[in-house]
Amino acid sequence: MTIIRKRGWEMPEHLATPEDVYLNRRKVLAGMAGAGALLAGGVVSRRAFAEDDPSAGLYPVTRNPAFALDRAVTDEALATSYNNFYEFGSHKQIARAARALPIRPWAVVIDGLVDTPQTIAIDDLLRKVPLEERLYRLRCVEAWSMAVPWSGFALSDLVRLAGPQAGAKYLRFETFNNPSVASGQKQSWYPWPYVEGVTLEEATNDLAFVATGIYGKPLPRQNGAPIRLVLPWKYGFKSIKSIVRITFTDTRPVSFWEAIQPAEYGFWANVNPDVPHPRWSQASEEVLGTGERVPTQLYNGYAEQVAGLYAGLEGETLFM
Repeated sequence: MTIIRKRGWEMPEHLATPEDVYLNRRKVLAGMAGAGALLAGGVVSRRAFAEDDPSAGLYPVTRNPAFALDRAVTDEALATSYNNFYEFGSHKQIARAARALPIRPWAVVIDGLVDTPQTIAIDDLLRKVPLEERLYRLRCVEAWSMAVPWSGFALSDLVRLAGPQAGAKYLRFETFNNPSVASGQKQSWYPWPYVEGVTLEEATNDLAFVATGIYGKPLPRQNGAPIRLVLPWKYGFKSIKSIVRITFTDTRPVSFWEAIQPAEYGFWANVNPDVPHPRWSQASEEVLGTGERVPTQLYNGYAEQVAGLYAGLEGETLFM
């Protein structure tokens, strides 16, 4: 007899809120405090998802029922118009400016301590990996959250393509650097390009995901087109957007925000309600689109899957 044990964050597939239920933007915004401010600056149309993305025919992909949610999926119009992407500005309404980013041709360099260094075009990469949809919580360090249906593939699939060598301990991710289209990159006080890093063990955890789509369509630029990282147990700034290079290394990377302010943003950045940001509490979060404030969960609700990654690291600042 097969015994199925549900993980703490799972729920039955039939309880996951379908996208079409949440497409009525007026009803969603009516329940939001300050909704007008969130969406000021314009919402990108649904047509913009696939307007010039040759991968559009790959979506929607099959949802993996192992990655479900205990809350409703965030309205698509909100999730694609309220975005952090400092390359295009320090405010949230950067969707229109991000439209300037060319996403074809686009290639990802995989190098460093690997058996198979390569430069692979995004559309070739998409033919090499199995695509699926996963429902994940997204928790920002600013104490707000969303629930997002990501499409893409397990980061462990990319690790296998690279073939890490024995000395590889970390993956260093780097985004594009093109100040001619990304005005934020003209601000010299930021250490461009944006860099992030994870351990090899984190990268091969089942939850670590590479997103290439959202809401059953290719990623729009403001959400990190054409390829981004998704680490649902960490604060959102760890999920680097618009990746152009992945380097396997024996040296722990210094991430973008860690380089700017190491007292506030560290390498690990795991969600923890009991460890406040130096300037605000992390004990609760605003669920965008609902007007609700709910308690923050350890590791954003994924402790069962990831807590073991940090055994023996008690001396590290894991939650900044």
